[in-house]
Amino acid sequence: MPGKQAKILSEDDLHDLLVYASTSRNPARNRVIVLLSAKAGLRAGEIANITWDMVVDPNGAIGAVLELRDHAAKKRSGRLIPLHKDLRNALANWRGVASGTGPVVLSERGRAMTPPSIVVWFARAYRAIGLEGCSSHSGRRTFITRAARLVHKAGGSLRDVQLLAGHRSIQTTQRYIDGDSDAQRKLVSLI
Repeated sequence: MPGKQAKILSEDDLHDLLVYASTSRNPARNRVIVLLSAKAGLRAGEIANITWDMVVDPNGAIGAVLELRDHAAKKRSGRLIPLHKDLRNALANWRGVASGTGPVVLSERGRAMTPPSIVVWFARAYRAIGLEGCSSHSGRRTFITRAARLVHKAGGSLRDVQLLAGHRSIQTTQRYIDGDSDAQRKLVSLI
């Protein structure tokens, strides 16, 4: 029997999570962790595995895309993910504090954070802000659901969401997308 899916974050939930990150011991790094999940749809293991050379352009500035390489992605599903402006700004701020080389997300001891440590960070953050049913996958589910709801405005399709998520199957992407009963009622009324 499959486990329960991680909760989707509302705008208020994401705001609360970012406020929590801003009041933590490592606010710049923790803002990057949150935004890599919610604005780039990365898994905990991918967050732990990204390096600065995946986010900088040839001139050394934070680029327009995250080049998630196969070795850093689940099932070697590397992909290009356009960087949301908030994530670009957070990466630029963090780079000013961090070394700017090697892993993007470092522990307080200066080593790469591990995927389990990212999972634990999210669990503590959600517990601290009182959100139940959330996990390190909540940001990813939120990203995929919002992308699916908005893709038509960008002239795209669910296939584009699948590619951003790094899924091999469109069915996997569909399982991530949370339904909206209000949208369903509106849709039926249009038929």
